[in-house]
Amino acid sequence: MSSNSTKGLGIYRIFSFPNPRIMTASPTEKIELGNQNIFFDRELSWVDFNHRVLEESFDKENPLLERLKFLCITESNLDEFFMVRVAGLLNLKNAGIEERSLNGKRTSETIAELYSKVGQFVKRQYESLDEILIELKENKIVVVQDPSELAGDDIQFVKNYYKREVSSILTPLAIDPSHPFPHILNRTLNLGITLYSDDDKNKAKELFAIVQVPSVLPRFLQLPPNKETDVRRYFPLEEIIKLHLGDLFYGMNVKQIHTFKIVRDADISINEEQNIGDLLTTMKNELKNRMWGDAVRLDVHSGAGHIKELLRGLLELEEYQVMEIPTLLSLNDMMFFQGLEKTSHLKYSYPVPKSGFAAKKSESIFSEIRKNDHLLHHPYESFKSIEDMLKIASQDPKVLAIKMTLYRTSGDSPIIQYLGEAAENGKQVTVLVELKARFDEERNIRWAKKLEDSGVHVVYGVVGLKIHCKMLLIVRREDDKLNRYVHLGTGNYNSTTARFYTDLSLFTANPEITEDVAILFNTITSSGKMPRLSKIYAAPTFLKEEFLHLIQRETDNAKNGKQARVIFKMNSLVDPDVILKLYEASQAGVKIDLIIRGICCLRPGIPGVSDRISVRSIVGRYLEHSRIYSFENGGKPEVYLASADCMPRNFLRRIEVMFPILQDKHKKRIAKILELLLRDNTQARALESDGSYTRLTPGDDDPAVNSQIDMADI
Repeated sequence: MSSNSTKGLGIYRIFSFPNPRIMTASPTEKIELGNQNIFFDRELSWVDFNHRVLEESFDKENPLLERLKFLCITESNLDEFFMVRVAGLLNLKNAGIEERSLNGKRTSETIAELYSKVGQFVKRQYESLDEILIELKENKIVVVQDPSELAGDDIQFVKNYYKREVSSILTPLAIDPSHPFPHILNRTLNLGITLYSDDDKNKAKELFAIVQVPSVLPRFLQLPPNKETDVRRYFPLEEIIKLHLGDLFYGMNVKQIHTFKIVRDADISINEEQNIGDLLTTMKNELKNRMWGDAVRLDVHSGAGHIKELLRGLLELEEYQVMEIPTLLSLNDMMFFQGLEKTSHLKYSYPVPKSGFAAKKSESIFSEIRKNDHLLHHPYESFKSIEDMLKIASQDPKVLAIKMTLYRTSGDSPIIQYLGEAAENGKQVTVLVELKARFDEERNIRWAKKLEDSGVHVVYGVVGLKIHCKMLLIVRREDDKLNRYVHLGTGNYNSTTARFYTDLSLFTANPEITEDVAILFNTITSSGKMPRLSKIYAAPTFLKEEFLHLIQRETDNAKNGKQARVIFKMNSLVDPDVILKLYEASQAGVKIDLIIRGICCLRPGIPGVSDRISVRSIVGRYLEHSRIYSFENGGKPEVYLASADCMPRNFLRRIEVMFPILQDKHKKRIAKILELLLRDNTQARALESDGSYTRLTPGDDDPAVNSQIDMADI
């Protein structure tokens, strides 16, 4: 739905799904864990978030290929959700464990509701795909799904391509007593085929076989251009294989053929206490096992009938774990069309980021940081400032040491190069590489070995914890003394995601902060006990305690008639203690505005409980990733940035940092950022007390505010 069609309405409801979570509450509602009326379910809230991403694929205010990208993202999101979260729930169920979620739901209840809701979600995905394919055709980009639409020249072209590029790669796998069901790789596209022999006139001896669609080849083949038009046509690889099954199964006749995809349990669980001396080797072994976990979902082409039942039985799946797909499986492969030439008119036009804080000479860049802290807002300001800082430090003879955390980094990151050069130039370089960064483990292992080969001292994580904080420390000799320079951020040191994720980061030479960071690095590398720091709050030891204290201070201020307000921006709000503390603050009169992109287990709008709490989610061209925690503090505002969301895993199972913004000019800038986010009436959705999200639109007299675009001026 286009927002233009609703001008003057103020708000409108985006398409909705049957919602079993409508609840009632009273002012006397008990504020306690397990009360289903005051908490939303974590997993179902995540599905709601993916709905909001899917909404963007329907919004015709977005360029066509951007809508397609949003659709592909929902597929990738959904697969990862099943591989980790749903797999974990199924493991509990299969073990006979009925844990209860925050709102009291048993594991089996959550699973049933999840699969039902995801089934509806998948239907909406393919409604979106149908619309997008029609509009692609209007823009002279055609996906040919029916072989009958191929012309004579097309058929010969496809045949030649099959013989030249495809046939030698394929391996038909028959399934019979002497050929057991193969362990099909996670998330690969496959063909399920039933056949019978030419000699079997009654078709009684049916054979079942599988052919994997090669992932090493492009999913879509461009067909020869039409001389009279400039239409670009593409034919799916699986359809090419279907046309040539006779070459694979000589003397056999095809009865049925359908595509399918298996999604498997891919969560990695390591007993680090037993593998402390060999974490790297253990992680490599676990990564090999990821492709072979138990099946948690089967996507199969609609109408597969007998093939669907064969696969379901072989995979030992329940009926509800099968998703019937009407057309193209593996929607994420449609990202192929993002790379087409001459399609800039179908994509966003991203502005060139401001240079931000950068300098060419080492003396001037360090001098600038000594004079003032520098706050960067990505992607509006260039991530290159951080890379430039590292490059200068790697070459500066006065720099003696560099310490850095790497959780996720891009494949072509110059950061790795500069760290290696610094070590080769004789500097003491230590890098904390988190091997357990989910789905980036292989990349991190590869870069860690490259760093070691350059002479960098690499620390492979911490037993029982993930290193999720984003820290860079540079030690420099100046005037016969050592000075420290620090960079802290809310996002990863990843130049690729920095172009599309909103994050904030800080350069500072503040002696208390730099001392805290130095202590934190030494604590991590020495496996020492975490001390209480001066300015920084760190998890897992003190962050949650201090966070709750800051909320309590606002509560006390409200009770004492002082100014009290809380504005939080984060990715997810799950931690029950934080939610309960926010409810108490609301009851005391604290105004609370929450900007939460993804999961939210807090229920706003409960009379007498959370009626002073508003929750909104902003989904748009950039992924809202920054974590900002603002406290009014009786008229003396305190602002913190953090690597952590308010989730138990961040507080208890990760090394995180929350750091203060000390200079007034930066506090005021962040206040403007938060104010703009709270005025957004084009990309923002408000969370209602029944669990639904309402997309905001401008009223007749209200100017349209798109925070992600307007933010460039702040």
